[in-house]
Amino acid sequence: MIEKIEELLVEVNGFNATSKEDIENFRIKYNGKKGVLNDFFEKFKEVPNDQKKEFGQKINTLKQAVAVKLEDLKNASTSSVVVEKEDLTRPAFPLELGSRHPINLVKNRIIEIFKSIGFAVADGPEIEDDWHNFTALNLPEYHPARDMQDTFFIEQNPDILLRTHTSSVQTRYMEENQPPIRILSPGRVFRNEAISSRSHCIFHQIEGLYIDENVSFADLKQTIQFFTTELFGKSKIRMRPSFFPFTEPSAEIDVYWGLNSETDYRITKGTGWLEIMGCGMVDPAVLKNVNIDSEKYSGYAFGMGIERITMLLYQMSDIRMFFENDIRTLEQFKTL
Repeated sequence: MIEKIEELLVEVNGFNATSKEDIENFRIKYNGKKGVLNDFFEKFKEVPNDQKKEFGQKINTLKQAVAVKLEDLKNASTSSVVVEKEDLTRPAFPLELGSRHPINLVKNRIIEIFKSIGFAVADGPEIEDDWHNFTALNLPEYHPARDMQDTFFIEQNPDILLRTHTSSVQTRYMEENQPPIRILSPGRVFRNEAISSRSHCIFHQIEGLYIDENVSFADLKQTIQFFTTELFGKSKIRMRPSFFPFTEPSAEIDVYWGLNSETDYRITKGTGWLEIMGCGMVDPAVLKNVNIDSEKYSGYAFGMGIERITMLLYQMSDIRMFFENDIRTLEQFKTL
């Protein structure tokens, strides 16, 4: 029997569990009512007197080994044993529901408004060539207006760059399609600007283009009036003369928001008016560059920064908030 106890000691010391069930089975085997230890204690009375001392010591040694092993297994069960059984690819708990980014919310709303009057969405690359981004839009090389759109060049000779506006999408679309054309071109654009509360080197634009016979400036104004009323619920706008190389005449559109809060004062510079977009009649030179007959067709174009519209709608005072991915900001749009 002493040899049996020594075999069990080796077994106890070498035992390794791979689950909590293994630990419980080990405990029952040795410490249960019908376990190994109780069985040895029952047989103790049958042991000859001259062997009882040695037998008792062996039983106690086995009992202590079992106790130590159980303690070690229980301590390990909260770490290595459990981890081995965990599915490490399972999503973390709790599962937080996300929300649409405020830029996407506003972009989708703008698209919805213009789709209701017949505009379709067109897309194009963010990495552009000089022709589609500048030259075809009546911005030839060394034109001073290019300074307004200082950008990030990827290659030179030929010039490959990050687009400065989504007008490049319109250029590509006009090259491949003949009028009537009525499209929106939303997307991300890039300019080499200092980052501040009012400007960023990355932002989002949405531009519109309508080309057909007998399109007039009155059509443009009526379209903008409809848009501002649908989006802001306000119809008070003003059109200020401006300059864009690709439109003639050109105008800046301001919407009157009022001065009801500190944020209103900040983003409108205390005037109550907020510039929301530029627009104008498409320059005949642009139509000629894309092989559209400027004697037969005319059209208008407009473009706006989505961040500026979003800041106005949600009373946000800092454009950098859109790019920081601060969960405290984004969580506020869960119900929208």
